[in-house]
Amino acid sequence: MSTFSKSSRQNSDLALTSEQYVPKTMPQIFGQLDLTATYLVIVFFINNSAGAATSGPAALIYWTLGAVAFFIPCAVVTAQLGTFFPFEGSLYNWTHKVLGGYWSFFIGFCAWLPGILVIESGANIFTTFLQGIHQGWLSEPWQQGLVIISVIALSGIIACQRARTVQNIINVAVGLIGLVVFTIGVACIWWLVSGHHSATNFADAKGWLITWQDPQTANISQFGIITLAYLGTEIPLIMGGEIAEHKVISRHILWGTILTLIGYFISTIALLVVKGTNVSPFDLVSLVDTALTPLLGNIVVICILCFFLIIPIVYNLAFARLLMVAAIDARLPAKIGLLNKHRVPANAIFFQTIVAIIIASITYFLAPYFFHFANPTDLSFEVFNISQAGATLVWAIPSAFLFVCLSLSFLHDRQAFHQKRILPLPVLLICSIVGPLACIAAIVDTLLNSWIPQLISSIQWWYIVGSVTLICLIIAAVGSMFASSEAEWQTLEEK
Repeated sequence: MSTFSKSSRQNSDLALTSEQYVPKTMPQIFGQLDLTATYLVIVFFINNSAGAATSGPAALIYWTLGAVAFFIPCAVVTAQLGTFFPFEGSLYNWTHKVLGGYWSFFIGFCAWLPGILVIESGANIFTTFLQGIHQGWLSEPWQQGLVIISVIALSGIIACQRARTVQNIINVAVGLIGLVVFTIGVACIWWLVSGHHSATNFADAKGWLITWQDPQTANISQFGIITLAYLGTEIPLIMGGEIAEHKVISRHILWGTILTLIGYFISTIALLVVKGTNVSPFDLVSLVDTALTPLLGNIVVICILCFFLIIPIVYNLAFARLLMVAAIDARLPAKIGLLNKHRVPANAIFFQTIVAIIIASITYFLAPYFFHFANPTDLSFEVFNISQAGATLVWAIPSAFLFVCLSLSFLHDRQAFHQKRILPLPVLLICSIVGPLACIAAIVDTLLNSWIPQLISSIQWWYIVGSVTLICLIIAAVGSMFASSEAEWQTLEEK
């Protein structure tokens, strides 16, 4: 096809070294329950429900729009690509198959960089719930930084242990967050059954409207935030070379997607019913206190803390595999891909942990106290939100490439495509059109509308977040050129 250059085709038709290496050296232990649990840790951040609830009943519109236009198409395309190419590295490998080495490394880097920031994000949310237990705790940025760095370091240590042991811990943590969602749902129902009125008037049509006129009260920014909260459907399949059976690829995505949607809708509705729209993440706990008993509220906060303690571990584990396969395929130094005695890429995990700790140190130790143009607490909050927004936008690009990879796979070999197709072609076509459009709309919305308008105006937000995103993409592009040239040089030397 004219879509591919000759060199790109030749490179992409060759099997990557990592495709054979990983099944031979790493145990194939991940089953449907394991991948479903990992999927939920990646996609279901229950604190997002509190952010969504601030926009009132319109939050349910945004959750639905994001799911129909982006999340479900991403899930469908991920399942199809995973069936086509059940190898370690997921999108890194899939991009190599259709576009060759340069683009595979570029997309892999764009997927990897946000993962480092989400390691910090999970630790940050853990700290937020600790603060909610007692208002006087961790009030200073340096105190928050100490806890966050401790959580990141702990995640690195745990991630280096035997994969089966770590996965069992992850499965238990996901079970706990499932218990939280169930308890929150029961609390919502009991609140209404016991004679209380809903704190939100769902009958008011104005509450369902999408608004954008007043920057201080508009809810249009929720479209980008909520839609991009669904990012990550392909992340569990980074460990695609370690799965026990190929049939779990589509099944874990199906169940993970269903459970994610149930979790977000139950927790958002419960917040709106019991607490209203003026809520924070810790109101997920206080609504249980209010509707049921403080004892159950204490159990809920412990379960949530356990879940967010696991998030840095899962992201560390998954994204270390990206570094590992890049090293195996001679695009990064070989030492990064070395396995420890537990057959885990410990060097990659150690590297990621150090990078995440450095970023956290800058955010909570240096920026708040060395730049005196803002309150230290506000400044650390601003830096955190800017970095997370930039990371989200960078991550959105690999997600858009899911649809590119599927389309090019069809053009490259239509016969093989139809042989392994798991859904009707019209369904895949609709997903390949709707998904990228929703992704682009969410990116534009995130750039144009500040997440924290009370601290950073939308105009300032556009320049700052846009610049951060552009810098990350330039680094990825230059790094990909270097990695591609190094790989070609090593190939010539071997010949």
